[in-house]
Formats: sequence, C-alpha cells, structure tokens
Amino acid sequence: MTQTADPMAGTTEPDLTSLRAVVRGRVLLPGDDGFADASRAWNVAVAQRPRAVVEVDDAQDVVAVVRLAREQGLVVSAQPGGHGATTALDGTVLLRTTALDAIAVDPAARIARVGAGVKWGQLLAALDGTGLVAMAGSNPDVSVVGYLLGGGLPWFGRRYGLGCRSLRAARIVGGDGTLRWVDDASDPELLWALRGGGGEFGVVTEVEIDLYPEPELHGGKLMFPIAEAAAVLQAFAQVTQGAPDGLTCWASFMHFPPLPDLPEPIRGGSFVTVDVTWLGAASEGAGLIAPLRRAGTVLSDSFGPVSIGRLGEVAAEPTTPMPFIDWGGVLPRLDPTTIERLVGVAGNRGRTALTVLQVRHAGGALSTAGGPPAAMTELGAEYVVFAFGVAAVPALADPIRASLRDVAQVCGPAGTARIPLTLLGPGSDRTSVHDPATVARLRAVKRAADPQGVIRGNHPLD
Repeated sequence: MTQTADPMAGTTEPDLTSLRAVVRGRVLLPGDDGFADASRAWNVAVAQRPRAVVEVDDAQDVVAVVRLAREQGLVVSAQPGGHGATTALDGTVLLRTTALDAIAVDPAARIARVGAGVKWGQLLAALDGTGLVAMAGSNPDVSVVGYLLGGGLPWFGRRYGLGCRSLRAARIVGGDGTLRWVDDASDPELLWALRGGGGEFGVVTEVEIDLYPEPELHGGKLMFPIAEAAAVLQAFAQVTQGAPDGLTCWASFMHFPPLPDLPEPIRGGSFVTVDVTWLGAASEGAGLIAPLRRAGTVLSDSFGPVSIGRLGEVAAEPTTPMPFIDWGGVLPRLDPTTIERLVGVAGNRGRTALTVLQVRHAGGALSTAGGPPAAMTELGAEYVVFAFGVAAVPALADPIRASLRDVAQVCGPAGTARIPLTLLGPGSDRTSVHDPATVARLRAVKRAADPQGVIRGNHPLD
C-alpha cells in the first residue's frame, strides 16, 4: 500500500509561508483575504479545507510546490474548478491551475494540446469551423484535464468510446517534482493509469488529445410535461434500442426550483426532457427521433444543426457554482417495469427531493473494450443513471440522500458494469468504477510514480 504523506509529519510545523518564495503565482493561507473564495469548490456543498491555496502561473510553479511539499511532508492536490470535489483534499496544498489555459489545435493532424486550466467550452469554441469534434461531456464549465483523468462520459462516446480513450499524451509533474511528457512509448503504464484512473499519479499540466472528423452535427432538447414521463420514457427506450452509434439520447426528470432568475415557463415547474445529439444528416436524425416527438405534448423542441462550439447548449446545464448531492450508477435495462419504478421515484416533486434524475443511453463503443490501453475502458451497461438534488438549505441534505437511495434501489446491483470517476459522488468508493485487479494495478503505478504519497486526487486509492 502507498504510504501517504502526513501533513503533520516531522518535529516542526511546515512553513507554509515559504510557498511564496518559490512560486510566481498567488499564495493564500487560512486567514488571508480571499482564502475562503479561493478554496471553495464548484460544488459548494463540499466544504474544502486546504492548508494553502496556490494559484499557479505556469508549470514551473507546480514543480516548485511539489518539490517543497516533498521536502516538508505536505500533500498536493490540483483543482481547476472543483466540479468533482470531495473532502479528500482537506489538509492539502491546493493548486488552482486556471492560468494554464493554452490551447493549440492542429486540424490536419486532428490533435489538440490544452492546458490544465482549459474548460471544455473554451476548447469546443476553438474547434468551430474545423469539422472536428472532441470527446466532451454535457457541461462546458468542466476542465478538459480533470474530465479525461476521470474517464469522461462524452456525447459522442457511443461512436468513439469514453473520453479518456482520446488522451494521447500528458505533461505531468510526478511526486518527485520532475516535469515530463509521457505517452504510450515513453511510459505506457503511467499513461494507462491516467486514462480514467484519476488524479493520484501526479499533477497534469497539459494534455494532447485526439480529435475526430464529423462534418454534420445536430443536437437539441425536447421538453414534455412531467405527467407524460412514462410515455416519453417508453419512446426513449424504443429509440435507443438498436440506435446507430451516431445517435445519443439522454432522458431526464427535471424539477426546477421557484427561483426568480429562472424564466417563467420553467420557474418552479416539473418536466421530462430528452437531450439528443446526432452525427449525420438532418433528415436521418429527424427520422430517428420521430417516436420521441410523437410521445407526448412537445413544449419545446430545439433539435437542429449545432456547431461544436455550442455543444454545451444541448443539455444547458448550470455553469455557476451550486450546492448539490449526487449519485451515479448503471441501469441494466429499461423495460416497462423499470420505467414505472423510475416514474414512481422521480415523477412527482411532492415525493422526491431530487432536482434531476437522468438516464443516459450508453452502449456502442461505451460498452465494449477497445482503443488504447486504459484504466477505464468500457461501462458494460446499456444505460447510465445520474441523479442529484440541490441542497439549497442544510435541511434538504437528508431528504436528497433518501431520494438517491430510492434511485439506487431501482437500478439494482451493478454487477460487472462500471461508471467513470466523473460520475462518482462524494463518499462513494472505487468499487463502482474499477474492479479489484484494476485497483491493484493502479496502486502499483501510484507507488512507482509517487512513492511518498505527495499527490492526492479527489478519490484516493488508499
């Protein structure tokens, strides 16, 4: 087992002020103005308590912090924004990598290089007009690097597989403070671990990823009254069974809070929606989703041509920080009985504390092994479920957790199916993500890359 560095090790307390002498970026310690804001995660329900926050200017700042941490018995974590935050980062020196924002796209080679601070929305905007797509997920505010290290469940995964399959190379600062590029030739075992194994193996400052030619992209959201949820999910099951790999559909129960900044049509309302992307001709896509459009009363329908830079508008997920409690799992089947049970747990806002319950169609390349060697290769399930509730006040936390348990009961045992780390909620363990043999192999890579346990990710291996 890896020996994790103890922040309190040694006979004297580490001198955290010495961080200011070794980096160009801003260093914030508890009690400093701005420390609370700098240490806050995107999921503000997770109260992070780092020992220090360093807003790095460049990769050399990362090197300097890791080397100082190694000398003084400190632990380092990296976090651009904190969408996947957990309390595992408590007591660490928290690196904010927002300034590492370089983007370089090579359309001819179909490759992009992006820094650790780059969000998906920024990279997708840079791809506009190239005819290329990247393996982005639903939210444009999520960082590219964090998403890839966590496996990533992309819009186009049914054709190309999990997001981490597109990782070609990574520039990483190891536990010894050495900065280097790794790829399948120079360090295949480390790159295997970085593809879906999490952020335990070093601080990744930059990645090189594959891009894919897709000249025709369509997408949009169909919205129906919540009372028609059963009929819509039945149509969703019909459309997804045997769907071509270019079609991706995600069905959601959505209960909007009565907040004044929400527009009147949805403020305080409940709906069932289906988000769709299609890689292909418009007429063929319209034919594929026709059963959805006939399933109920279509309140809104935005399906149509969409540029890759506007991909984030399809799911239209929030990009401002919020307090939420979430859970991810797999759904082996979507038969009439399962649909009835899902409607029972999430179809009536008076009986659920959930804000969203989403069923994502997987299958295709997401459910089959392939691509480069990776710690996360396939899901092994036809559907993936993601659910969360917004804990606007502390009293909502327990009802949300109870509602999430209801969802987990509907899904049943996962068996050999897996979810990516990006869907693993706080407090969950890696048994939902990696089998025991993969965990053992990841621990061996951790021992080789970071024997002193200087680096810690959101989901530690030990």
